[in-house]
Amino acid sequence: MNDVQRTRIRDAITSARKVVFLGGAGVSVASGIPDFRSPNGLYNKIRADGMRYEDLLSSDYFYSDPKGFYAFYWEEMVAPKAKPNPAHLALAEFEENHDLSILTQNIDGLHTLAGSKKVYELHGSVLRYHCLKCHRPYALSDLRMQGVPVCPECGGLIKPDVVLYGEALPQVAFELGMEAVASSDVMIVAGTSLRVYPFASIPSLFRGKLSVLINAEPTPLDREFDIVLHEDCTRVLPEILGE
Repeated sequence: MNDVQRTRIRDAITSARKVVFLGGAGVSVASGIPDFRSPNGLYNKIRADGMRYEDLLSSDYFYSDPKGFYAFYWEEMVAPKAKPNPAHLALAEFEENHDLSILTQNIDGLHTLAGSKKVYELHGSVLRYHCLKCHRPYALSDLRMQGVPVCPECGGLIKPDVVLYGEALPQVAFELGMEAVASSDVMIVAGTSLRVYPFASIPSLFRGKLSVLINAEPTPLDREFDIVLHEDCTRVLPEILGE
């Protein structure tokens, strides 16, 4: 990021009534959570049994083989020791004095743990669960994080509140997130390949003054943004959001 870009971004943020942030897996990499689609991402790992990670995270697999699903899920998808990194903390601190909405693809809950309040978790969260039989809610801390969790009240299967392949995005969060994008003056998109739909379609709703994309690798939508920074969002976000 050069001085001209830095000044342009900070000036736009300073004068903005509303700012919206759209984040993907790259935002949480510095917290020790692997991303999905980079060369070293989760989807490029090869399992000995030949199963694809999309299949392991599908609703069909969850219902047909809960034991196999949870063996993978506890090992690969839940990181109870992960802590918010400088990107999450910069956003939470910025929200204290600004109207900021966060739309995230991540299911790690780190934006909430950092202190952000207006967070739309479009793919759900590993911090929340519910019983499929009696609908009783559970937190991650209520569960043993091993084997298949069942409800102690009714014996029903407990499901994570994450959007699995084959399931629709949460409608309320998605609609509120789209409204936030359409009504904001500045949009910052970071840590996402912009290859997963419908999330990748959301930036097209922006009609504000300045759109910024921060991602380590080029995306198919780079040309749609006013400023594109192929840099580490963990370093850039504190720099442009800090007072």
